Amino acid sequence: MMNIEMSNKMRRWTRFVLFLVLCGFTVGAMSASAAELVDRIVAVVNEDIIRLSDLNETFAPVAEKIRSEGYPPEKDAEIIADARKQVLDEMINETLADQEIAQSGIQVGDEEVDATIEQVQAMNDYTEEDLRQALQVRGMSLEAYRQEIRKQILRSKLVNRKVKSNIVITDADIRRYYEANPEVYGGKMEYELRNIFMPYPQYGDAVDRKGVRDQMENILGQLKNGDAFAELARTHSQAPNAAEGGELGRFAIEDLSEELQPVIKSLQAGEFSDVLETDRGFQLFYVEKIVNTEPRPLEIVSDEIEKKLYDRGVDAKFNAWIESLRENSHINIIQ
Repeated sequence: MMNIEMSNKMRRWTRFVLFLVLCGFTVGAMSASAAELVDRIVAVVNEDIIRLSDLNETFAPVAEKIRSEGYPPEKDAEIIADARKQVLDEMINETLADQEIAQSGIQVGDEEVDATIEQVQAMNDYTEEDLRQALQVRGMSLEAYRQEIRKQILRSKLVNRKVKSNIVITDADIRRYYEANPEVYGGKMEYELRNIFMPYPQYGDAVDRKGVRDQMENILGQLKNGDAFAELARTHSQAPNAAEGGELGRFAIEDLSEELQPVIKSLQAGEFSDVLETDRGFQLFYVEKIVNTEPRPLEIVSDEIEKKLYDRGVDAKFNAWIESLRENSHINIIQ
């Protein structure tokens, strides 16, 4: 909790910022530097601010990834808007964590940063020059990268101190989880799948979309006439796995999306689905083989379960800790 003096100071600062924004001050009404400061504030987090330029820079690769998925324009805009809110929310959480780091006195030495960078280089089989070139592609200098690594180590130390040190997983916890999840660790069916995929027209209308569906229905007709699924996938599918005959791999039912689970569960080996409308396009699925797996003994999966429970505990305690920070902080989103 901030003391009364700091709280009053923050309230005065926030009221000043909001006053300038709400009154519509522009470059002509104040100095250029002050206008830049106010115009670009998107959030106030205690004594710190988050600027629009920082948000845009952090969000840019996320937006690029979403746009590359090829969603219809209205869906694309909706997903981008939600993702932008999530990114800002995460930036607020990181700012709160950084404020806690400053108050806790946690330090990171240059040797820790060096050791972490060496691990990154070893994992990627990079020389120092390789790393510099990879960073250059991202528009980042080695020094900026060192600062980012330092920040990550500091946050990791903070989480270890505030969260991870309080989590204990017992043998009884592991056994209870094992017995409560027979569908995961007991014998189960796994499905070897193939698919044929055609995306929706990116900027098309309903007529264009119907044209794509008609193509898929034509392929379905060829399947019903006995044509091989793999060959049709190689010829017609527009997914990256087309060259492999649409091969997707082996999946348990719970590994599939909720929409797809009942479809696959209803098929026998050698059967294919009807044309399905999914998020990004039309698809056909084919069950090549159904494999019954053996149960996995507790002693074999014990470490796996322990890690799963530990990670779950970390997530729960971290979220609770962040929420407590937010409740005891002054946060104002200005958008």
